Order: sequence, then structure tokens, then C-alpha cells
Amino acid sequence: MKKKRGLFIVIDGIDGSGKATQTKLLIKRLKEEGQRVAEIDFPQYGQKSAALVEEYLNGEFGTAEEVGPYRASIFFACDRYAARDRIKKHLNDGKIVIANRYTAANMGHQGGKLGKSSERKKYFRWLHDLEYKIFEIPKPDINLILHVEASIAQKLALQKRKKIYLKKKRADIHERDLKHLKDAEKVFIEIARTLPHISLIECMKNGSLMSREGVSGLVWNKISRLL
Repeated sequence: MKKKRGLFIVIDGIDGSGKATQTKLLIKRLKEEGQRVAEIDFPQYGQKSAALVEEYLNGEFGTAEEVGPYRASIFFACDRYAARDRIKKHLNDGKIVIANRYTAANMGHQGGKLGKSSERKKYFRWLHDLEYKIFEIPKPDINLILHVEASIAQKLALQKRKKIYLKKKRADIHERDLKHLKDAEKVFIEIARTLPHISLIECMKNGSLMSREGVSGLVWNKISRLL
């Protein structure tokens, strides 16, 4: 009897939107429900595959705008390619794979650099071919975008423990640039409203951030339908 393929879930959003927290809460809930779960975080900091990502986010290649959307996207896509076979194995073993960030992260952060809708659509087509046709990484079954207003998310991101690769810097080039985060926020909302496999989780209520438990409940409502 052929083993049932697992489920591939992605949680995405701008820096400080609560991706790591909601990933952990979802994994805990799934395990309590008796599910077998595998977790993967992108970028894979500290691994060879994320070396160019770390250099980019540390500002070694210039500003985010100077690097541009296409070159930066290749850095992140290569890191995902390095994890491709591991993800496929987990799925073939029937596990639920939870990814903290995935292709949608490129769509939001890099697509936000492009001001015109026509330019973004062209970039999205290019990105789809790069990641899913050239690198042949697995496609998610569902992709959740956590929406937190950019100025609030930035404050939360700057409170997080500093990543080793940043050395003496307080934050990476995305986290410390509020305009970048606002642009990415808009594009994340855009793709959640236009692409069928992407859903928006609204983490704000009446201008304030919802509790992590409240957001977790919204995430579970989306995921439980697929189990």
C-alpha cells in the first residue's frame, strides 16, 4: 500500500510578525493531535547554503535596493534548494512539514522593491520558474501570511536576540528599514488576496496586536481543515 504524502505548510510575513512563535505553537498543537511533524527554518543561518543570504542581510553587497529583487532572490532560492531533498523525504514519509518562511518571503520582501504592479507580476513569474521549475523545490499545500502593521513588527523584530552573522550590528538591512518593511507588508497582503494557495492571518484587531493564543487559534482554523 502506497504511503500517503504528508502536508506542507508555510508560515510567512514580515520580520517581527510572529512567524517563529506561531510555528512553535502550531507544531505543539499538531503533536498533541498525534501528528508527525518536521520543522524547517529559512534562511538556514549558519549553513553553507545561507552564506550569501547572510552577507546580503548584513549589508556586505550594499543596500537592499542596490542588490535588487532578482539577485537577492537567487541567494534565498539557493538556500531552499539545499533543503529540497530533506523536505521531499519528510513529505514522502507522510509527515507534516512546517516551514518558517519560504518562496512567499521572496515575493514579499523582494517584490516590495518593485513599485509597479506590472513589474511585480513579471518578477513573480520569474520567481515561480526559478524556484519551482529550475530548482524544483516542493510546492506548499498552504501558505499563511501573518499580517502585523510594519511599524509594530519592526519594534518587535528589533527586540529579538541578535543573529551571530550580524556581528556588531543591531539588525539586518530589512529589519532596520521601515520603508522596506512597509513595502513588503503591502505586497504580502497583495499576494494573499490574489493567489489561491496563500491566506492572510490578520494579527491586528482595532489597531492593536492580538495575543499569540488568539493568532494561534486563527492559524489552527485554517490548518485543521486540511488534516
